[in-house]
Amino acid sequence: MSEKLNSKIAAEFLKLKEDGNLYHRESQFIEFKESFNLKGLADYFRDFSAFANNKGGYLIFGVKDRPKRELVGLSSSASEQFDKIDPEKISGYLLDIFSSNIQWEHELYEFKNMNFGFFYIYEAVIKPIICKKDEGKDQILKNGEVYFRYGGRTQKIQSAELESIIQKRIEQTNHQWMDLVQKIGKSGPQNAAILDSEKGIIEKGNNQILVVDENLLSGFQIIKEGQFAEKKGAMTLKLVGDITPINQVEVIKKVREDKLKEYPLSAEQLATEIKRRLPNSNKNRIWEIIKEIDLKNNKDYSDYSFRNQQQRLDYEERKILAKGVPSIYKLTAVGLLVKMLTNE
Repeated sequence: MSEKLNSKIAAEFLKLKEDGNLYHRESQFIEFKESFNLKGLADYFRDFSAFANNKGGYLIFGVKDRPKRELVGLSSSASEQFDKIDPEKISGYLLDIFSSNIQWEHELYEFKNMNFGFFYIYEAVIKPIICKKDEGKDQILKNGEVYFRYGGRTQKIQSAELESIIQKRIEQTNHQWMDLVQKIGKSGPQNAAILDSEKGIIEKGNNQILVVDENLLSGFQIIKEGQFAEKKGAMTLKLVGDITPINQVEVIKKVREDKLKEYPLSAEQLATEIKRRLPNSNKNRIWEIIKEIDLKNNKDYSDYSFRNQQQRLDYEERKILAKGVPSIYKLTAVGLLVKMLTNE
């Protein structure tokens, strides 16, 4: 159960006064929408980025805000659309439109025999989140604009808030540099090295350089503590030049992987390929089988495509999978699912 979205939280936000009005008003953290329609995603995404640029917040569907705040619930068609939201698609749209990752989750709740849709948008780790392209009816999203949540409204950010975000980002960068310098001081400058993942080298003083072959650069992985981990069947690094062993370098985990050759299919591409082989197959049943056999956590068939390093670390070290992280699949997953569907 999520700390930000659960039935108890939903009931609190939908609580009514004796006169039938809601206790809660639209605010810096809450936005009410009377109905939900996938065609209005650009409008919702504007609120997503605004909440993310502030302190996060809730987007709640099925509540009429004017002339008075009352519960109207979602229609059956709107409820069905909301319930079938594909997190992978939505996350893909957000990454295409905005400059940084927006983390979010959603749930559909029943309250007083009505359905209500809830989005929770997390505060962004990297701010500001900037719109990268024009999108939506009447271009409600515009390239280069930054949106922010003020009181009960979403609008373009003002100079004071933008300046505050930039200042905090500078301070954050300074803290990161201080932390890095402290780590170098702990190991000693003579034992420190610089990892340049773009050029594919680890460079140390006195021209001691480890060079990674360009063809392997997209697939190399440094695990930790300056040691390379070998895996049966994995690609081998090509070393050029003399390498001086370094025993005390403290290396922050750095991963750059291109898994598309091994896992070339998105969830939608997987379903399309299955439908091509089994025209009568049902997409919802495909998702059910994937969940039943826990296919997403089976590396023989599937893996996660993390949007950033923090998502990977959260999953690998704390076993926390961020909402909306897409799965990618091997071609063999198609054969497995076709076989299972055929045998039903």
